[in-house]
Amino acid sequence: MIAEVIINRAAKKLNKGFDYKIPKKLEEIISVGSKVLVPFGNGKKLEEGFVIRLKPDTNYEFEVKEINSLEDNLKEEQINLAKWMAKRYFCNVSDCIKLMLTPGTRTKEKEKRVQDKTIEVILLNTKLEKEKIGSKRQLEILSFIEKNEGLTIPELEKQLNTSRATINNLVEKGYLRKVKQKIERNPLDGKDINRILMTESAKKLTLTGEQQEAYQKINDSITKNIYNSFLLFGVTGSRKNRSLFTVN
Repeated sequence: MIAEVIINRAAKKLNKGFDYKIPKKLEEIISVGSKVLVPFGNGKKLEEGFVIRLKPDTNYEFEVKEINSLEDNLKEEQINLAKWMAKRYFCNVSDCIKLMLTPGTRTKEKEKRVQDKTIEVILLNTKLEKEKIGSKRQLEILSFIEKNEGLTIPELEKQLNTSRATINNLVEKGYLRKVKQKIERNPLDGKDINRILMTESAKKLTLTGEQQEAYQKINDSITKNIYNSFLLFGVTGSRKNRSLFTVN
């Protein structure tokens, strides 16, 4: 099998697909939209690319290089959208594909991407044998952790009004253990990706006569489920967007 790969570079001369062999180990998992690392040109450094097409053979007369590894996948619909955007707006397909990637993961250098965060949590090491514990305070801490495993030391300090030294002492005695856990970091956390288009502030806007006329025509088309194209004419700063945002 052959994968047609577009290299993730801005150069116009690279705005086309290059054929690569698909290794046997990747044949079952590679697809249109896969992000791959491939050898390119005479350089030894691997280049990042995206699979835009799969085919049984190549028309190249020379030996085709092999894909080195698979990183992750986009959907075929996203690749098709990127191709359409590139044709529509006269830009590189690779630039449009990058718009489909999650913010924080677009850089080619993995160490600079948003990574999973590792935290250290406290777990009960053995089943709690209360009769063997002489300190009432230690028993209180252990009983709390038994019911609330997976908290970090700072969280325990706050919840129990205790110190790090006390927790570490219980770890040294073998009652508790520290375990590293990965937590998924979402690059979109804190960002309003489900923006409410008709906000309360938008409803309170007072439109000018021309804005109201534009709004009414667009809104009528939307209400009647009729597809139409609209062109708003206005100089920079004339608040064209205000009309659009209130009808979206």
